[in-house]
Amino acid sequence: MNVAKRTKKLKALLDIRIGPGAAVLSNDIKRIHLDFARKLNDGHFGARKLWRKYLPRLKYHNPAISMTVNRTLDQDGPATLTVFFAPTPKSSSATASPAPSSSTDPSTVPSGHTPANRMETIDMKHKHESEILSRLLELTKGMPYEASPDEMAEMTDVDDEKRRSERDRGAQARLNELKKQEKALLDLARGGVEAA
Repeated sequence: MNVAKRTKKLKALLDIRIGPGAAVLSNDIKRIHLDFARKLNDGHFGARKLWRKYLPRLKYHNPAISMTVNRTLDQDGPATLTVFFAPTPKSSSATASPAPSSSTDPSTVPSGHTPANRMETIDMKHKHESEILSRLLELTKGMPYEASPDEMAEMTDVDDEKRRSERDRGAQARLNELKKQEKALLDLARGGVEAA
């Protein structure tokens, strides 16, 4: 495998481990569900970007948390992110169990999921993906993952290799253009000699 392919694969692995969305969420999160439209227009752009860019990092750092996505055809519909919290353990000293707080209707629980003790919903419509992520981290008490010095060094090496590759690609393009011009001049000269 050549260097460019190895660099591309390494960059993909590093992109999953570090960057925005790389965070460890609190232990009481049971599942996260995203619900948004397939197309970007009508305010679904941020939701789609969150799904494509940040959700893989969240899943990498939180493998035990179920993360589901429902992409609908309804462009005018809502774009929501629902966080389901695990039921709090009941202590023997508690006389009355607290009423579950919910910011959504329990009938909107995605199919195949059991109702949780508490669920919170973030409206993602017309919001930037970084705004949605910061609200999610605030709600779930998520701690951003700090990259190790080794990971930062790897990322720097990958970026340096990418810059070298782009520089080499530009130099090769210029060389190809010069060869093309020389060939055109030679063809023109040959054509003039044959005509004489």
